[in-house]
Amino acid sequence: MDFDQLLVRFFGTADIATLSPDQLVGGIERLRLQFGLEKDSGRRFGYWCLLYMLGAAPDLEDSFKDEGDRAAARDFMDMADQEIEEGE
Repeated sequence: MDFDQLLVRFFGTADIATLSPDQLVGGIERLRLQFGLEKDSGRRFGYWCLLYMLGAAPDLEDSFKDEGDRAAARDFMDMADQEIEEGE
């Protein structure tokens, strides 16, 4: 999955900083809906990661039935949080 393509698909722009609060909420709603409908585990994981980065990810236990997917999501959370801490 290409990050910019995901942003354009769900938010209408690759520059998320230009969105109004209402546009951001609408994009997150569309992304959450697609996450809930998606059957492909790789795409679901990609959608979940984007939701996590936006502070809107559903709970891991509710999101992934497979323990391996939950572990991968935990690893992603740790890496993303570490990047944020290092950037401050």
